[in-house]
Amino acid sequence: MATEHYEQQYLDLMRRIWNEGDERVDRTGIGTRSVFGTTLRFDLADGAMPLITTKRVYWKTATRELLWFLTGETNIRPLVLQGVKIWNEWPHARYVKETGDDIALDAFVQRIAEDAEFAVRWGDLGPVYGKQWVDWPTYRYRADGLYEPGEGINQVAEVVESLRANPGSRRHIVEGWNVAELDRMALPPCHKTYQFHVANGRLNGLLYQRSCDVALGLPFNLWSAALLVRMMAHQTNLEPGELVWMGGDTHLYLNHADLIAEQLSREPVGQPRLEILRRPPSIFDYAIEDFAVHDYAPHGPLKAPVAV
Repeated sequence: MATEHYEQQYLDLMRRIWNEGDERVDRTGIGTRSVFGTTLRFDLADGAMPLITTKRVYWKTATRELLWFLTGETNIRPLVLQGVKIWNEWPHARYVKETGDDIALDAFVQRIAEDAEFAVRWGDLGPVYGKQWVDWPTYRYRADGLYEPGEGINQVAEVVESLRANPGSRRHIVEGWNVAELDRMALPPCHKTYQFHVANGRLNGLLYQRSCDVALGLPFNLWSAALLVRMMAHQTNLEPGELVWMGGDTHLYLNHADLIAEQLSREPVGQPRLEILRRPPSIFDYAIEDFAVHDYAPHGPLKAPVAV
């Protein structure tokens, strides 16, 4: 009996949401169909990755984003200079709203690339993802009764160390949901909580995602979460185990109907594998050139508008 392709569970989830999801008005005003409380599981042994094949996923773009998170950077300029476009809409929308200058998105992004001072003023997303991952803010109570900033906490570095020193711990967690700073973020973290678990020499990872755009976002989220597990395993001399993905509000946008119909008509193809070509000194020292994907021959790309 043939084993079901790893991607089938993703397609089944998409079909279930589109056919059975609760139709609702959402923050963006576009509308979604939504289900709540979903789970996908992927075995990462032997280089396997949950790379979607029923459309082309630009895994290098997703990898560059993850590496950007690990720097703690929150300004889009380093991404823009690498041709990564996935965060451009949020600062552009803020710029138009606050200045009244109805500049085209492409022109705004070009200015971010060319004008460092403009990028400092308008390219920052607030304390999103990477800031919380590697520099979670702390505060000290002073003798005069006031608080002052303390040294930030590098959650990622602490988890790497705890995996090495105390693999049986139940506290291998990286958290992005800093309640005190949500209102300063361009977008509160969707992929918010990562937990790691060691069993039989294998490193398992779990991602809880509070909100998930299944058509556009989830293929990137699965790749990035699996890549983080692979990098953690690489740094801690563990074999890759299983990625468990859990979704809260798991949805499809109503204006993605054409993409959904086309993707559900396609059959998964192939078993792509990730090879990590170099082991750098720390998890913060990987570069895009350190990763190679083999046997990835997907169907063509599918495009749909991003809801901001």
